[in-house]
Amino acid sequence: MIVGTRGSQLALAQTNQVCSDLSKIIGEKIDVEIIKTKGDKITNSQLYNMDSKGLFTKELDVALLEEEVDFTVHSFKDLPTELDEDLEIVAVPKRESPNEVLISNKTWDELGPGSRLGTSSLRREAFCNHYEKEFDLKPIRGNIETRIKKALSDELDATIMAEAGIKRLNLEKYIKTVFPLDYITPPAGQGALAIITRKDYDKKRTIAKLNHYFSMQEVLAEKKVLEELGVGCQWPIGSIARMKDKELNVYSILLTKEGEILKQHSEKGSVKNALELGGRIGRLFADYI
Repeated sequence: MIVGTRGSQLALAQTNQVCSDLSKIIGEKIDVEIIKTKGDKITNSQLYNMDSKGLFTKELDVALLEEEVDFTVHSFKDLPTELDEDLEIVAVPKRESPNEVLISNKTWDELGPGSRLGTSSLRREAFCNHYEKEFDLKPIRGNIETRIKKALSDELDATIMAEAGIKRLNLEKYIKTVFPLDYITPPAGQGALAIITRKDYDKKRTIAKLNHYFSMQEVLAEKKVLEELGVGCQWPIGSIARMKDKELNVYSILLTKEGEILKQHSEKGSVKNALELGGRIGRLFADYI
């Protein structure tokens, strides 16, 4: 088997973990093919100012469709709302933390007006504005280590990042604060991986053994909100689904860039109705976009 992946340290760490787990099932080594995506080549732009559809996935999809690789591993949140009709998500391994974290030498409360916070996320920008932090917001791109280094240097005062990537690279010592999910709500799919293959691939059932059912249902509910709206990272939307008391709880929040809450809503029900729960929220939010 050959797996396709992006070449960042995080992408490789994620892929290597998947390969290790899969190798235990099939009893053979998996070859890793590194593929550079359009998103990897663009380092000087705010992502929400671009056509972000498939920005970090399209080249991997092409490699799959042309049978250069057998499956690909992605951060779930990078996936476009619609996959190519010949591809499918066969597994979502057990999800890592979906929370957002602060990287800074200061606490959140110590970061006063004028503090330089690095972010290229419209959603994070909106939450900062919602809490009236009056930050001097600066664009920031680069890999996890680069962004941490910038946030702890004289260049910036802070940045906000996904806890999952930091944990996967064993860099937890740099986390200043873990934000509650309802304080800064993450993007759909944060903390989860997606394993994609061709629908006609004869070994897809073997790969599907890596699936963690509850993680898959959570992220499908979150992604369904965006699917109903037909938007990606061009709108400040946070979505999180969690299992609680044997029910799936789905919460989403839609803000303006300036931080005003346009709509927030929760749905809960059977985990097997994940798509229906996410769809309800998406249709409710449609009037505000």
